Amino acid sequence: MQIRLRRFLSYAAVLFLWLAGATAQATLNIEIFGGGATQIPIAIVPFAAEEKLRQGITPVVAADLQRSGLFKLVEPGGLRPHEPVEVSYPDWINRGAGALVIGSTTTLAGGQVSIRVQLLDVAKQVQLASYAETVAPEQLRAAAHRIADLIYEKLTGDPGVFSTRIAFVVKQGKKYSLQVADADGYNAQSVIEYTEPIISPSWSPDGTRLAYVSFENKKPVVYVQTLATRARKAVANYRGSNSAPAWSPDGTKLAVVLSLMGGSQIFLVNVDGGGLQRLSQSSGIDTEPSFSPDGRYIIFTSDRGGSPQIYRMPVTEGTSRSAERLTFEGSYNVSPHYSPDGRSFTFIHRSGDRYNVAIQDLATRQVQLLTDSQFDESPSFAPNGRIVLYATEIKGRGILSAVSSDGKTRQQLSTQAGDIREPAWGPLRKPHN
Repeated sequence: MQIRLRRFLSYAAVLFLWLAGATAQATLNIEIFGGGATQIPIAIVPFAAEEKLRQGITPVVAADLQRSGLFKLVEPGGLRPHEPVEVSYPDWINRGAGALVIGSTTTLAGGQVSIRVQLLDVAKQVQLASYAETVAPEQLRAAAHRIADLIYEKLTGDPGVFSTRIAFVVKQGKKYSLQVADADGYNAQSVIEYTEPIISPSWSPDGTRLAYVSFENKKPVVYVQTLATRARKAVANYRGSNSAPAWSPDGTKLAVVLSLMGGSQIFLVNVDGGGLQRLSQSSGIDTEPSFSPDGRYIIFTSDRGGSPQIYRMPVTEGTSRSAERLTFEGSYNVSPHYSPDGRSFTFIHRSGDRYNVAIQDLATRQVQLLTDSQFDESPSFAPNGRIVLYATEIKGRGILSAVSSDGKTRQQLSTQAGDIREPAWGPLRKPHN
């Protein structure tokens, strides 16, 4: 797999593929590397009676918090308080815990499970938060993610993203499947499966729909699919190639890359497929658009200057012949994706023969490399901006990986089979989705 070719050259790649041509509950291994110097020491006591459940709560909560890179897990040893009155704070101070999580589970008549949780400040000896929920047994893992979100937000001030979802493409043999999974890679479900390539998944701002490119009709076509109903519609099926969909922040439009008028250029199209409007006009390949959070700008990859670099242009009602070049370090910078606060963007930077995830601050233009692997691709921010999700190549196979936005903690989420490509992190979940 030549991941490095897949993003820019390849749109390129879209055209090449065109001319050339269930559920996945696999065992998941998570490896974590590094950790920040200012991690919050937290002890999580196994909840009362959770050993009777088919899915434990505290292992999921602990794994979520550890993967963020912001927490250091403190072993509870033989201490097993389940109520605040049972907590001996000096014992936890001696163990080095700054925060303590205790709780209990109770299986009710009918099989539902009642969960109660308390988050305690060990130094101040006060309760920071409490949470109670009753769920069906099959919802225990989701409940654990919600508890981790609560703890994360209470202790860091930022929203937790453990209840969010990710999308990615898996190639197994001749089959391509677009899958949606929990943020930790579990509970993967296939959205569509074909023997022709599927690329470029992009989440709608409300998390209810995915836009993507499918080659099922022997040419690249942009589809929008509603996850709940699986209903889908071709929204860009013009002459030539149709690729690289990116949602506007209000969810009414998509930026797409079309070769309709010669060369690959960026257009806007309504989510119902109407209202086509050309945005960019250059002599090069313009591709991989990403909207700013306020919808006023688009950053994108272009070789208009002779090598693939990242540019920015305003979103107007007319066509823009000019754009501001943003990247100057190196001869290959591709796949830009705005941060949720709009102050930076992540992208793939080539240094020698390595293709790594990087972040550039838009105000200072300072670039920070986040990874040191060989071939990375498709970086996208978590909705709280603290983690970047990407795919990387290990032993010739693409796997799902993530790195904290300060580069101090990396994690690899690998399944036993399949070549994972083109991950995209979904938005914060709302009750209806």
